[in-house]
Amino acid sequence: MSISRQVPVSEWQQGRSSGRQDHVAAEVPVALSYNKRSHVVMMATPSELEDFATGFSLTEGIINQLSDLLEMSVIARENGLEVAMTIGQDCFARLVEQRRNLVGRTGCGLCGAESLEQVTRDPKVVSSHVSVTAEAIQKAIQSLTDHQPMQAVTGATHGAAWCSVTGTILALREDVGRHNALDKLIGHLCKNCFDPGQGFVLVSSRASYEMVYKAGVVGMEVLVAVSAPTTLAIDFANRSGITLVGFARPGRHNVYTFENRICNL
Repeated sequence: MSISRQVPVSEWQQGRSSGRQDHVAAEVPVALSYNKRSHVVMMATPSELEDFATGFSLTEGIINQLSDLLEMSVIARENGLEVAMTIGQDCFARLVEQRRNLVGRTGCGLCGAESLEQVTRDPKVVSSHVSVTAEAIQKAIQSLTDHQPMQAVTGATHGAAWCSVTGTILALREDVGRHNALDKLIGHLCKNCFDPGQGFVLVSSRASYEMVYKAGVVGMEVLVAVSAPTTLAIDFANRSGITLVGFARPGRHNVYTFENRICNL
C-alpha cells in the first residue's frame, strides 16, 4: 500500500490561483490483533507496520520482551490493514483479563486505563548512563529534516529519531501519528538490540505524557522534543528520571528535568 497519493489542488499564492498536483500522506486504519482477537484499531501510515506493532506491544505492556511475540503477519483487509500477532499464553491471558475488567466500567480514556490511579501509577526509574552535550542535541535537530523523506514530500508526518551521544541520527521512523512514529522506532531498535544508555531520542512533535511514558518503558534516558512539553509529561519525567528537553529548535532548546545529563561546553 502506498504511503502517499497525488491529488489535484488549486493553489492560491500572492493573489493568483493555479492548478497542480499535491502529494498527500496516506492514513489508513490498522487493526492490531492478538491470538486472533482484535485489540485496537489505529490510524497510521502504512509503512514499517511490523516495527509499529512490536513497539506498541512493548510500550503498552502487552508483551514483556520480544520472545513473547511468537508470530506476526500483515494482512490486507477490505477497509484497511491488520497486523495479526500470536503472543505467549501468559501475556494473552493477562490481556484478556485487562479487557474483561474494562467491560461495563467508565474509564478515563487514556491508554486503556480503567481508573485515574492507573494513569498516575509510579513508573520504573530509568538508569543514568547518558551524557550528551548541548552541541550534540543541536546537531541532531539541524539534521532532522534531512532524515524525514515522507515529511519532505507531504508535510504531514512526524518523525522519531534515535541519535548517538554525539548527535548523529542512527535510525528514524515516520508516521502521521507522533505516538506511532515513536512506537515504530522503538520496535525497530528493540529488534536490533539497542542500548538505551548510548544515545537519546528526538521527536518532531510536542512531548506529551504518552511520549515520555513510551520512552521510559524501554529505558531511554533523554527525550528531546521539537515542540512544547505538557505539565503531565514534565511530572512523569521527574518521577521516572528522564531528562526532558523541549522547544528544541536550531540555536535553542529548554531543559525541563535532570539537566545533569546535558553538558554545556
